[in-house]
Amino acid sequence: MNQEQIFFESSVRNIVWALRRVVSLIYQDSRKMVKRFDITGPQSLVIKCLHASRNPLSSAELSRKLDVTPSNITGIIDRLEEKELVRRVQKEADRRTILIQLTDKGVAFGKTLPDPIEEKLMSGLADLQPTEIYGIYSALRNIIDIIGAEDVARAPLDQE
Repeated sequence: MNQEQIFFESSVRNIVWALRRVVSLIYQDSRKMVKRFDITGPQSLVIKCLHASRNPLSSAELSRKLDVTPSNITGIIDRLEEKELVRRVQKEADRRTILIQLTDKGVAFGKTLPDPIEEKLMSGLADLQPTEIYGIYSALRNIIDIIGAEDVARAPLDQE
């Protein structure tokens, strides 16, 4: 095996290791959130999203904004409602539409939540050059294609 092949195989292993490390860091961040705040990562994202919007949002809007299936978002909202952090309210203009709104407790709680790892990533990535961003995005799309993630149904994000 020549030096180029050795370097290539080592680089492939390093890519797989780096991906495993990213997954591990995301998992650890989520576990810290549960231990410290008794809330999961996806639940914190819903609270952060509602807090940022400053207006109630429908489940469908939350689902789209957070890229979570409607059934997952319903479960997340159910658990947040049990914790009295959100409530479901009817839209005044169309009483058939139900909106999700932070309670006073949810607003106060949202102010104490640290930035989720996704926000840290977005902030850090925003500091990169557009060519670097395109390269990272292109590489990740290739990895997704290799894994075949497009063929796999989304797993529930808020398993307890």
